[in-house]
Amino acid sequence: MIGMQRKTSFGKSLLNNNSPKAIKYMNPKTENTQSPRPKYNRNFQNSKNGSVRTFQRQGTPHTQSNNTNTIHATIKHPANSNPLHSNKIDLNRKKLNKGSYQYGSNKGNRRPKAGTPALKNTITTPRKKQSNIPHPLPGVIRIIPLGGVEEIGKNMTAIEIGNDIVVIDAGMQFKTEDTPGIDYIIPNTTYLEDNKDRVRAMLVTHGHLDHIGGIPLVMSRIGNPPLYSRNLSILLMKKRQEEFSHLPALNAHVVEKDSVIYAGEMRIRFFGVTHTFPDSMGIIIETPYGSIVTPGDYKLDQIDGKVTPEEEKEYAIFDKEKVLLLLTDSTNIENEGFSLAEVKVHEGLEKVIKQVSGRIIISAFASSITRLMKIVEIAESLGRKVILDGRSLKTNMEVCEQADIFKPKKGTIIPIDDISGYPPNKILIMMTGAQGEEFAALGRAANKTHKKFSIQPGDTIILSSSIVPGNEIAVQHLKDNLSRHGVRIVSYRTSEEYIHATGHGNQEDIKWLHRKTHPKFFIPIHGWHSMLVKHKEVAMSIGMSGDNIIVPDNGSIIEIVDEGSKMILRKEKAPSGPMMVDGFSVGDEQDVVIRDRVMLAQDGMFVLIATIDSATGKLRKSPDIISRGFIYLKENQELLHQVRLIIKKTIEDDTKGFKPMDFDTIKTDLGDNISKFLFQKTAKRPLVIPVLLSI
Repeated sequence: MIGMQRKTSFGKSLLNNNSPKAIKYMNPKTENTQSPRPKYNRNFQNSKNGSVRTFQRQGTPHTQSNNTNTIHATIKHPANSNPLHSNKIDLNRKKLNKGSYQYGSNKGNRRPKAGTPALKNTITTPRKKQSNIPHPLPGVIRIIPLGGVEEIGKNMTAIEIGNDIVVIDAGMQFKTEDTPGIDYIIPNTTYLEDNKDRVRAMLVTHGHLDHIGGIPLVMSRIGNPPLYSRNLSILLMKKRQEEFSHLPALNAHVVEKDSVIYAGEMRIRFFGVTHTFPDSMGIIIETPYGSIVTPGDYKLDQIDGKVTPEEEKEYAIFDKEKVLLLLTDSTNIENEGFSLAEVKVHEGLEKVIKQVSGRIIISAFASSITRLMKIVEIAESLGRKVILDGRSLKTNMEVCEQADIFKPKKGTIIPIDDISGYPPNKILIMMTGAQGEEFAALGRAANKTHKKFSIQPGDTIILSSSIVPGNEIAVQHLKDNLSRHGVRIVSYRTSEEYIHATGHGNQEDIKWLHRKTHPKFFIPIHGWHSMLVKHKEVAMSIGMSGDNIIVPDNGSIIEIVDEGSKMILRKEKAPSGPMMVDGFSVGDEQDVVIRDRVMLAQDGMFVLIATIDSATGKLRKSPDIISRGFIYLKENQELLHQVRLIIKKTIEDDTKGFKPMDFDTIKTDLGDNISKFLFQKTAKRPLVIPVLLSI
């Protein structure tokens, strides 16, 4: 029997075949029966519509026999369907020919926890072709932002001079509404993979996930070059690497802000910057025409607009530096003035904590390490014991202890199991979950599902973080659930004291950096396109020529030519489609899989199972129908009756006079007819899956 195997967003196959052998992309014996898989635009909104997909179980030839049962399975998209942006339905769409294409979801199990043996056959989505972009000419400096210039996150930029390439950062971006079910997104590595023999180094500015989240997977794909960063960042990356035991160990080297390294022919220096992550650093790459400078994420250490002497000293290197190109953060370019100094937040938190007589629960970004260490210091000064609850929070603080920058007194941090042994005014709990994450520590406590901790009336909850765009509803639900416990909630919007500040510079911080570095050319990075455009406008407002500024897209190839006198944007682009990490699957060719998940989430699926007599071409019995997320079958018997009549008529029309039966045509016609009928009756577009059994 020829069967069907398709992994779905539910993590199970549509038919009973969960064998790992069935995950293989295409059965060699059936490959010649399928027409080639079409190319897709990597923009989900512009993906090709109205396609048929055929799936067959691995290791079974595509044959028909009167002595065997045969299953033919097709997924049929409704006419002109676009699961993201489409309101039009063409019911007279041209019928597809019987050629079909095949794909595999490559949906493996989730990444193993640290210490778990990795699968030997890690599933990845293969790249179709190389980027075929010529190397830069002698004397030309090439800059390619591969991520982080059309979004917040997955920052990565390649600098190419002669025969040498260095890569700055390799971050991740969390999944969005457009990418359901995936784990996260990393920058596209195709260009670097094609040139991995010339990648000399990976330089990491600091240890936040939008700069290091992609390191394990990116490094393994680009040849695992030497990696350079400061100590705390290196330790965090090694900790993250433990979750990928099947990948090579990092070739990591610790540098400090006064270090000098060579990557091929490039001479590279570093400098310290202020950020919510200790040990953050900027990078200076020397070229024959001047230096390329990027500070990574930064803000100024200043009070009321006056930069501290320590900060002035750190940036004094640029007083005499000839800066050819500046690449810098645009995250807060829309915020006027200077960003709030972190020291103000420390003072505000101390005042709030001192005013509370009962238990205190503080939730902040686990990546705001400087603030978290200060909270522990404040608790110690007030004689409070500290409980850390949340995996990422514990991990970060443990790594800080290992790096010798966090030194709590013995007995300050206690296990959550010991909380009952201390009076409420001697307890401070630090929890993850300020963004309303359902399974984070604070969310579980609010929902009464935390196994070791219960919120009590009179507790004070301090939310020391801003709300990430898109999380507003989740945070509101969190606050509602917390309020039902009779607690007092203090947020950055309601507190009279400063309890949160951004880690990125506002407009005045950014202008100060531009004036200090006085670059000849400028490329804004780290932000949405509108932010980059605004950054260009700000740079021009302080005297920079618009001709010397290029606002890039992901994959833009920018070159400094004519001995450093001109900056141009090449017409070619490096591959920049999102590399989606989906279990063990990593690739930029998963548009079809993601689109199906969106369709399933929006309109569900409708499976038709029809048994055909191979001798007569008639139905052997009434078709079986399975609906998931579309309609409730028991309440729509009349609709199902009409569907069965359409199935019967379609099969009889398509088998009349045909020997042997053309199952491709039958499946295509069934998909067309049922899709149109269901849309006419319900105004919904479920994923229609005809399954034919020939007996």
